[in-house]
Amino acid sequence: MKKILLFILAVFFVTNLWSQNASISSTKNVVKEDRNFRIPLIGESAPSFTAESTNGTINFPQDFGRKWKVLFSHPQDFTPVCSTEILELAYLQDEFDKLGVKIVVVSTDALDTHVQWKKSLESLNLNNRGLVKIKFPIVDDNTESVSKKYGMIHAATNSTQAVRGVFFIDPDNLVQAIYFYPRNVGRNTDEILRTITALQITSENKVMTPVNWKAGNDILIPLPPKADGNNTAAAPEGFYSPVWYLMYKKAAK
Repeated sequence: MKKILLFILAVFFVTNLWSQNASISSTKNVVKEDRNFRIPLIGESAPSFTAESTNGTINFPQDFGRKWKVLFSHPQDFTPVCSTEILELAYLQDEFDKLGVKIVVVSTDALDTHVQWKKSLESLNLNNRGLVKIKFPIVDDNTESVSKKYGMIHAATNSTQAVRGVFFIDPDNLVQAIYFYPRNVGRNTDEILRTITALQITSENKVMTPVNWKAGNDILIPLPPKADGNNTAAAPEGFYSPVWYLMYKKAAK
């Protein structure tokens, strides 16, 4: 009887131990990846990456030296909104070149799909604007590694495709502005050019831009001259001050 009791206790012990180990093993194997990734914030270093592109292997941002850079993400090749955006960027390549800005496009499709998409776009005369060559690289991010580094995988939208992001990166490779758009709304390239122009002017001249500023408009001085007893700032020649806490510098004509 005692032997039977000991046998039953041994079986119970081994079964219980096996069950615990199986549970631990199962927990280790079912590790779900967090599909929300951190976005690099303004003032932080732009994450670097090496990837294949339609222009060959690129090392970003190192390959572009002391240039301003704009990184665009696209969710998928051959989609309507993305196709119009890529063509518009191609039509504006000279404008970006004048500003000394390098364009890099990232999509979570593979390189061979990028090549076919680029070829198709370059044969398209959209809105009778003529054919155009796409000179900027379209990066293969089929592994989503770049999209993860830039926080462009938003699980609530899509767990495998990047959202439509725009990162403005300065010559020191610091992020200076960020935009995000939903999949169904095209980006405004006029606003992208306006933003990069404003970033360059404010960075080079230590000034600020007021609301709705456009190239050629008056700019703001960060610290107006001290106000006198009447709260009226003394405005030197070429400047004007509608109130003591606002000082504008007239744009060069």
